[in-house]
Amino acid sequence: MKKITYLICFAGIVMQACNSEVKQDNPFLKDFDTPFGVPPFHLIQNKHYLPAFDEGMRQQNAEIEAILNNPEVPTFANTIEALEKSGQLLNKVSGVFINLQAANTSDSLQIVAETVTPLLTSHKDAINLNEKLFERVKAIYNNKENENLTTEQKQVLDKYYQGFIRGGANLSPEDKEKFKKINNELSVLTLKFGSNLLKETNNYHLLIENEKDLAGLPEGVIAAAAETAKANGQAGKWMFTLHNPSIMPFLQYADNRDLREQIYRAYTQRGNNDNEYDNKEIISKIVALRLQKANLLGFPDYASYVLDENMAKNPENVYKLCHQIWEAALPVAQKEAGELQKMITQTGGNFKLAPWDWRYYAEKVRQAQYGLDENELRQYFPLDKVREGAFYTANKLYGITFEQRNDLPLPHPEALAFEVKDADGSPIGIYYVDYFPRPGKSQGAWMEAFRPQSGLLNSTPVITNVCNFTKPTGETPALLTFDEVQTLFHEFGHALHGLLSQCTYPSVAGTNVYRDFVELPSQIMENWAADPEILKVYARHYKTGANIPQALIDKLQKSSHFNQGFATTEFMAAALLDMAYHTRKTTDPIDVEKFEKETLEKLGLLPSITVRYRSTYFAHIFEGTDSYASGYYAYTWAEVLDADAFAAFKETGDIFNPEKAKAFREYILSKGSSDDAMKLYLAFRGQEPSIEPLLERRFGS
Repeated sequence: MKKITYLICFAGIVMQACNSEVKQDNPFLKDFDTPFGVPPFHLIQNKHYLPAFDEGMRQQNAEIEAILNNPEVPTFANTIEALEKSGQLLNKVSGVFINLQAANTSDSLQIVAETVTPLLTSHKDAINLNEKLFERVKAIYNNKENENLTTEQKQVLDKYYQGFIRGGANLSPEDKEKFKKINNELSVLTLKFGSNLLKETNNYHLLIENEKDLAGLPEGVIAAAAETAKANGQAGKWMFTLHNPSIMPFLQYADNRDLREQIYRAYTQRGNNDNEYDNKEIISKIVALRLQKANLLGFPDYASYVLDENMAKNPENVYKLCHQIWEAALPVAQKEAGELQKMITQTGGNFKLAPWDWRYYAEKVRQAQYGLDENELRQYFPLDKVREGAFYTANKLYGITFEQRNDLPLPHPEALAFEVKDADGSPIGIYYVDYFPRPGKSQGAWMEAFRPQSGLLNSTPVITNVCNFTKPTGETPALLTFDEVQTLFHEFGHALHGLLSQCTYPSVAGTNVYRDFVELPSQIMENWAADPEILKVYARHYKTGANIPQALIDKLQKSSHFNQGFATTEFMAAALLDMAYHTRKTTDPIDVEKFEKETLEKLGLLPSITVRYRSTYFAHIFEGTDSYASGYYAYTWAEVLDADAFAAFKETGDIFNPEKAKAFREYILSKGSSDDAMKLYLAFRGQEPSIEPLLERRFGS
């Protein structure tokens, strides 16, 4: 790891000296002089972050002191609103840093993260554990009936009060010190987990020199592997990596079973190679520290602590939902495994179905049963057209438009920027997209805000979607798999949640909602992605521009339940593994491999199916302090909501029903957590959600 001299400027006098040296040219310490006030990415250098963080923390501390020294009786306005307005510089630099550190990190940026993360954790703890500040918040909370508060203000007040309680405000002085120490250790460990995973992912490649070993692979996949090899100094060869657009097509199409096994084992052993990037000990420490934190706050386990502020409320409700779906999915997966084993025999194989065989033989069964060739299908999904399809859907539903802007600074040269306007032409915000994998980008896909919406702060949203899609090769544009199509619509749904927010207070705006509610706006968009009416709009052949044939749409629709046993069990196994870690009642060290194996065997997960995320690369629950720990189930919880919500549209006979679209925007997309999540859902739907639409969508009637 390179040492950058300016990165030693991280504390005390040294930090102040470093700060003064760069203050004059630090973009964060000035108003962003750009169209729409977007970050001036072209001016921001790594040396600017630490001084900006330092100044941001200093300013917020001063703002907190001003609140504490206010001689007036504590009120919502002079305390809660003042807190909402505090830390604007800190949020400004954090919004940029967190996004770029995930989407385009480097050794030097990683050092900044390792330096500033514990400082930010300590800063947050100092606020949450400030007794004088908590007394003011508590006084307002106890007097809230006399404050004449709006529903949103009541939600904000409750969020602050509960935040202080969950942040350790009621702990004894001794326990507060323990609490701070735990939070500090967790911030470092979760950051290290992600760093290890990225390095493990980037360090492996499968280099193929014999063209015969490419048998079965589509031309586009071969071309992409050739370009990857050339970019890595191996011209004339083919290189496959552990990034999804590379490994997944290889597992789906490559005839060479030995090579499929090799790359699959590399993928599933990430963070579990007993080297400097091994994550097993880190996981054991994280799980123990989380339990200690929960116990300090009076909870029996970490899952109970997390779920107490989610829709699920407790582990029992999560287990009830997960097991209900697991019991429906497992027999389907067993049937699918039998069909794949039969295909192995029919095609001359003499071996038992293994995890590295599943995608390969599933593709053969799909073609045999439905005549659906994934490679043929993707010819109709050029990335630009799919994105236009998402924009078209949002326009039909909500009247909003997206106009590409070439005059805005970009977070990466491959990114694009769009101005978003409402039906009446009024500005809504800015939307960035960054679609392709690279060594400095974390895996997966996500939405984040460079700047969230807030009426109080008079700020319009600046939202980004970051993904890892199949890249263009030569003159061939990026052609997406249908899974990638659904991912684009999914993340776009999150973006709409951030863009269409109309809240006053930033702490409840946009996607600042329950973890098991936040996936509703994203997952419901996947329904439109797969609808025949929308497919006819955006699915166009990348060469001819011809609409997708009705026959191909029919095949896609008929195969919608195909392989759902596999998809559901691999996912639910991960959700239940997450719960198993976080319902532990002991801080004893964990043998991670043994714990994972025993948990999955107890569930009855088929040997031919690997849990979607093995522990050592389960970034959702172990990377970052704002993780999905005890919350991976949330995708399924929200899927119950989204299937039920889309049914509301279908019941009208119009998937673009104006009244339903208006209600969804008003009660779901614009409200954030300015009211109780179930109240908002009931206001939209008129009834509580049913699990039946989800089970029907997954497995048929």
